[in-house]
Amino acid sequence: MHLRRASHSVACQPFYILRFMDQRLKQQLQQIKHVALDMDGTIYMGSTLFPFTIPFLNGLKELGISYSFLTNNPSRSIDDYLLKLQHMGITATEEEIYNTTVATIDYIKATYPQARRLFLLGTPSMISQFEKAGFTSTTNSPDDVPDAVVAAFDMSLVYPRLCRAAWWISQGLPYIATNPDRVCPTNERTILVDCGSICQCLNHATGRTPDITLGKPDPNMLLGIRRQKHLQPNQIAMVGDRIYTDIKMAQNAGAFGVLVLSGETTLEVAQSAPNPPDLTVENIQVLGTLLQEAHQS
Repeated sequence: MHLRRASHSVACQPFYILRFMDQRLKQQLQQIKHVALDMDGTIYMGSTLFPFTIPFLNGLKELGISYSFLTNNPSRSIDDYLLKLQHMGITATEEEIYNTTVATIDYIKATYPQARRLFLLGTPSMISQFEKAGFTSTTNSPDDVPDAVVAAFDMSLVYPRLCRAAWWISQGLPYIATNPDRVCPTNERTILVDCGSICQCLNHATGRTPDITLGKPDPNMLLGIRRQKHLQPNQIAMVGDRIYTDIKMAQNAGAFGVLVLSGETTLEVAQSAPNPPDLTVENIQVLGTLLQEAHQS
């Protein structure tokens, strides 16, 4: 018999899963019809798939629970994410992946319908997604004037482009950040400086913060799933490794928030959170056990 440990934020006490679980938690899990999964730190770490990920996804299928992949990481296009998942043994469709590049494209089209020329502080893969959507990426020239500036998680960042972004931001152009993450999870011995930290640098240089920061915890990706799947908020579980993005988005959307400790957040941080998740578990394998217990009883 496997023994799993997790913490239930309603009771604020740990419990052990044997042949039973807290009745309130059981009722909440019985309502889940869709699981929205963060990616890095939740289903894989960097380029390494967690060994329990594919069994977890297969278990969801057996229970009739659909799933999708959500990520604040805009450094890859949707096509690149599909290819990465395929190489890891996960078959997914374009409709099952939501990232902040897609959210940013949708926002610009809705808010600035005339905007076509963008200064994109992002990777070539991200830029290709914008170009596929009909936008033009402006060059690092004071004469190549954009309609707006987009700052993202740019692993190809070079100093002249950072300076050019700061210049256009200082000129009062619309300024959009793809996501608020300070760092990106990695299993390498380094710190991957993410969009939120890049924006802090730009803020210090220009005195401006982004006009809007998209991605988690903004609830729009979950609201899109609700509309697509015709679900109520309590029928969606948002699963991720960060309280300030994944769990806050779940709370903003009224969804069931599940924190996994396989990525950035430690148990100590989770226990001291002012707005704790609905459920904290070691990893998605434990969540799978809980869902199976709830739906098959």
